[in-house]
Amino acid sequence: MTQSDSKRALRHLPSIIDYPPDLPVAARKDEIMRAIAANQVVIVAGETGSGKTTQLPKMCLELGRGSNARIGHTQPRRLAARAVATRIAEELKTDHSRCSIGCTRTRLCVAVGIDATAVKLMTDGILLAELTHDRDLKAYDTLIIDEAHERSLNIDFILGYLKRLLPRRPDLKVVITSATIDVERFAAHFNDAPIIEVSGRTYPVDVHYLDSTDESDRDTQRQIVDVVSDIESGRYGPRGDVLVFLPGERQIRDCAKELRFNDRISVLPLYARLSQAEQNRVFSQSGAGMRVVLATNVAETSLTVPGIRYVIDPGEARVSRYSYRSGLQRLPIESISQASANQRKGRCGRVADGVCIRLYSEQDFLGRPEFTDAEILRTNLASVILRMMELKLGDIRQFPFIDPPDPKMIRDGYRLLNDLAAVDSKQRLTKIGRSMARLPIDPKLARILIDARARNCLDEVLVIVSGLAIQDPRERPADKRAQADQQHARFNHPRSDFFSWLN
Repeated sequence: MTQSDSKRALRHLPSIIDYPPDLPVAARKDEIMRAIAANQVVIVAGETGSGKTTQLPKMCLELGRGSNARIGHTQPRRLAARAVATRIAEELKTDHSRCSIGCTRTRLCVAVGIDATAVKLMTDGILLAELTHDRDLKAYDTLIIDEAHERSLNIDFILGYLKRLLPRRPDLKVVITSATIDVERFAAHFNDAPIIEVSGRTYPVDVHYLDSTDESDRDTQRQIVDVVSDIESGRYGPRGDVLVFLPGERQIRDCAKELRFNDRISVLPLYARLSQAEQNRVFSQSGAGMRVVLATNVAETSLTVPGIRYVIDPGEARVSRYSYRSGLQRLPIESISQASANQRKGRCGRVADGVCIRLYSEQDFLGRPEFTDAEILRTNLASVILRMMELKLGDIRQFPFIDPPDPKMIRDGYRLLNDLAAVDSKQRLTKIGRSMARLPIDPKLARILIDARARNCLDEVLVIVSGLAIQDPRERPADKRAQADQQHARFNHPRSDFFSWLN
């Protein structure tokens, strides 16, 4: 974006930027703005609901950032990037698809008019991909790295790269936001950067534990249905909207079926692959009856669902984890950490006194690890090494990760890449490796495709690799099931679901 583009985008902004007084971050606005003006890196630690995600870009705009280059604002998930862009645009009274905000750019969504925007909302993966053509990130004069405590691979890559980049870009400002989880680690990584802590909840939250020994004869779905009924009957206090955390889409669908017989409640799913219309229903508080939102951990920190008074937490989530012995990356359902449980608790208590109902015992909670492991410590490093080579980020052993990976995992990653002929005996990227790095899939699947092209069987192998690499194409959007069934009918096979999939 040119300087004239930036100034044209800023002309669409109101001359006076307002901040909602009910958001705790608004009370610290002057302190935060002084810290950003005086320091290259600032850590803003805000509890759930503090308003840091939506208000920090406005503070940067008020400081004059975004006038020579963009303010980049990263989110871990596409759903959050879209929601945040829309919210900021509404507060600035500007059209998010044509003007200075609303610049959600993801692998599946590139906003119209993105070259004329002052603030760019994007997934952290998009920012990382931009390093291939903008090594010094000159398109930005400010970067807001949101939800850094999630410690995804992309976030750790970005934080490590910024550690190297900042001395070369003294004009670049970096604001790192996190829940109040181990923020001293981020500050130490950036040479003792200042930390500003902002409170989040404005109402107390009561925590109730349902000891699993008392519920051994009932599964989680049944427990959730019973607890929703108890909330509706007033057992835990006045009726109010409920947020239920579940590990995945299948569990959400199963739970929705269990709840469908109660016509006094409105059941709303929330997960990343939902259509935009379905997602918007969750953020609208209109509708009859008590709302029950069934969400994956996308609602744990990335999004604030309005109006939630009760949280039901079964204490589980899907966690990507690499097995060194089997050589497989898996997605098992695991018990969440204490930090994640507290994040979930913080989703209520925003509009009135909140209640968090944990479907496990207090002893179980106290025995859980304090934090969730960073993704770099539990992932297959072959894909990490390949990506670092493609982005020319240097040797993984020398890269300034906040938490350096285990040396045996690094050796295992190089060994696999060597077996796939992606690197040579001196751990240099080969021609095959460069081709593999351009394919956004697992290195083993990428190697299969490259070999298939050489053996003239690419069409056949593409079907197999697609089946292994993507989610089931037979999944239908909940709001367009009939239309999807009509489109899918042409692929149906009378005797086999597999052949339908193949077709």
